[in-house]
Amino acid sequence: MPSDDLTPLMRQYRETKRGYPDAILFFRVGDFYEMFYEDAEVASRLLAIALTTRDKNSPDPVPLCGVPHHAATGYIAKLLKAGRTVALCDQVEDPKLAKGLVRREVVRVYTPGTLIDPELLPPTASNFLAAIAPGPRTAGTGYDGLGIAAIDVSTGEFWVTEAVGDQAEDRLVNELARLEAKELLIPQMPDENLPTCLARLKDVRLCREPRAWFALEEARGLLLGHFRVHTLDSFGCRGMTLGIQAAGAVLRYLHETQPAVSLDHVRALNVRRPDDSMYLDSVTIQNLELVRSLGAPGDAEGAREGTLLGVVDRTITTMGGRLLREWVLHPLIDCRAIRSRQAAVGELKERLEIRVQLRSALRHVQDIARLSSRISLGVATPREVWALRQSVAAFPELHRHLLLLDSPFAKELAKSWDPAIDIHETIEQALAPDAPASVRDGGIIRPGYHAGVDELRKASTEGKQWIAALEGQERERTGIDSLKVRYNQVFGYYIEVTKANLQRVPPHYTRKQTLANAERFLTPELKELEERVTGADLKLKALEQELFEELRARLARETPRLQAMGRLISTLDALAALAEVAALHRYVRPEVDDGHEIRIVEGRHAVVERLMATGEFIPNDTRLDLEDHRLVILTGPNMAGKSTYLRQVALIVLLAQMGSFVPATEARIGIVDRIFTRVGASDNLAGGQSTFMVEMTETSNILHSATWRSLILLDEIGRGTSTYDGLSIAWAVAEFIHDPKQLGARTLFATHYHEMTQLEGSHEGIKNYRVEVRERDGDVLFLRRIVRGGADKSYGIHVAQLAGLPSPIIDRAKQVLAQLERANRDSTAPVPQEPLPFADATLPAPHPILEEVRQIDLFSMTPLDALNRLADLKRRLSSEE
Repeated sequence: MPSDDLTPLMRQYRETKRGYPDAILFFRVGDFYEMFYEDAEVASRLLAIALTTRDKNSPDPVPLCGVPHHAATGYIAKLLKAGRTVALCDQVEDPKLAKGLVRREVVRVYTPGTLIDPELLPPTASNFLAAIAPGPRTAGTGYDGLGIAAIDVSTGEFWVTEAVGDQAEDRLVNELARLEAKELLIPQMPDENLPTCLARLKDVRLCREPRAWFALEEARGLLLGHFRVHTLDSFGCRGMTLGIQAAGAVLRYLHETQPAVSLDHVRALNVRRPDDSMYLDSVTIQNLELVRSLGAPGDAEGAREGTLLGVVDRTITTMGGRLLREWVLHPLIDCRAIRSRQAAVGELKERLEIRVQLRSALRHVQDIARLSSRISLGVATPREVWALRQSVAAFPELHRHLLLLDSPFAKELAKSWDPAIDIHETIEQALAPDAPASVRDGGIIRPGYHAGVDELRKASTEGKQWIAALEGQERERTGIDSLKVRYNQVFGYYIEVTKANLQRVPPHYTRKQTLANAERFLTPELKELEERVTGADLKLKALEQELFEELRARLARETPRLQAMGRLISTLDALAALAEVAALHRYVRPEVDDGHEIRIVEGRHAVVERLMATGEFIPNDTRLDLEDHRLVILTGPNMAGKSTYLRQVALIVLLAQMGSFVPATEARIGIVDRIFTRVGASDNLAGGQSTFMVEMTETSNILHSATWRSLILLDEIGRGTSTYDGLSIAWAVAEFIHDPKQLGARTLFATHYHEMTQLEGSHEGIKNYRVEVRERDGDVLFLRRIVRGGADKSYGIHVAQLAGLPSPIIDRAKQVLAQLERANRDSTAPVPQEPLPFADATLPAPHPILEEVRQIDLFSMTPLDALNRLADLKRRLSSEE
């Protein structure tokens, strides 16, 4: 449509939309946000709202849909969930004062990584916007360094790190897995030059931004200007280039998408070093189900069910929950820091009364981190500021309880405590206790705080009584019983006197209008009263809003104090939560040291035991070291508990290094720098990778990334290929990991290859363990106890029976197995040709492939794997004909 044919309003819309072509434009018109053209068609479908048209009589009507401005947040949330972004275009001048078309500007762009609205944010998880700055490419296909920066606008947390070396891309993916960033900024470049690891990222919105945003000098200048410093060295950024480039891009993106949002609450740039915490890769985070259960949808609340975080998170505050999640994903590797946390958890566990009182006081504390950010951003509502007052009111009581604790960690928290009494008094004096959710609703300021508000409020509520009283006074003063005080929009308030009583009108009355039977007058007193009464509501709301904004600005200057207290209270909450879990679930304090022994007595799986009745879970011991128990070969039937045992050992180590108590009767943990897992089978069909390829890729990553201080958990390596290939690979991997000259890491190696048990006899430091099984009257009982020695059976048929396969199949399988076992014992003996109950066919003569078929573990294979294996066997048989 030519611009000349557009109305002024639609021309303004088109000009605004031109700057935000990829966003749904919410265009404020009166009390609605309206969408036009393609935006209206898309939004009406995604939001399930009516699609209509503007200018219905026009030959070319404009598609239109709209939502009420006061309910916009809910609709924006739906569009964000559908993968869209929203540009909010507001009226930036009062329509009553506007000359011609009301001026409108985009005041905010809603994107997944820049949210600050409580309704749009996950309460117990951070909401990160991240950026990566690739360094020079190596001679191969990868990068020798990557800078990573991330910010949570809702709290002001801003940090940066760098990944270098040939593992840089893997470290990037693993860091982003822990972050669960909602948006990732990358520089514009040809696809073939992008880091290949980006293809492995899920549930993140990739944004290609101009390469100039990532330029070092521009990024450094932007950061220096924001923090008002002359150097970034004070933040620990000396020598960083890629990290600074990424941080600059993050800041530039926020300036571009949030033009009306202040970032004054972002007051520091924290540097994360790769060796600050235990290294957890994305596969391990997923396999151990640390914060998200396998198969859970992206942001579902139920994603925490069945996870380690779901068990240990008994925090009271949402900010405490976010911190505990951080602890789960970043276990400590410094013994002193671990023991300091342990001591605090232990004291809170033992001192029940203090713990109960602390947790009770914490219930009055809301999300100070996000509340203070919203105050600093200038978007906090009166009700949110009152919530801050209620939170701050709990500070003294929390401090009193904290002073009763003796652990060094608790004493340090108490020493750094800020009672914030002045902040509490400031809000208490200014704000009404029943403060509304919106500044437009009035009733914000407490009576007695401001004389002007009190007078306007009195005028608003008592104006009619004042007018009636004045009318009575004037009747009494003049003796005119018919005198009336009236109002119209032309003159405002006036005194009306009939012509019969004009001789009684006092000289100070000023004639305003003459009518047929009466005259209208004004008096100075009436004029003064009119000024006090007329528009009192509007004046009151405007003054209250002005005073509230002054209060908010005053509180914004206290943001650093509030942020510091938010961190202290989050820490106290997380420690008390771990103590609560330890007390409720019979956890013990592990001994953590710089040695290499992992010894666990009667360890339990923290998550699985909570899903079972009390006392039903079977505990097990564990011993790993760098001497005679460097590598444990674990055998046993499927469904007997091997995978659960592997995971429970990892979770106990991880909990111990979080500073938590652990589910065991005794534990000694020699510091682990990294935990690696290769557990479970899955096809990466979208990436064109089979189960075996995924398995080998993950195993390769472990072998290249682990150190002798690492803990490695391997489950059924080699099962995705032919038996002999798989056994050979598993054998070689075990030898490589065990060999101190190669790796020498502490390892639990679960396998269905019974031949692997022969390693114990030929390698010092390898020990065989098995899951104990008891046979009775043809039935098998899985005892789920880990004992010394190797298993000699797989019990696959019994597992199939438990899985519910029809009994004729089970009977047939037993007969085939018996005949194969006899044939295997004497490969030269003829195979018995016994008639089968429901088949005339007899077994074929022995063949080498039979042994391979016999060892196939069907229940650990995907349908795709089974078909691939069958095709391979058929090809090999055909080649022999």
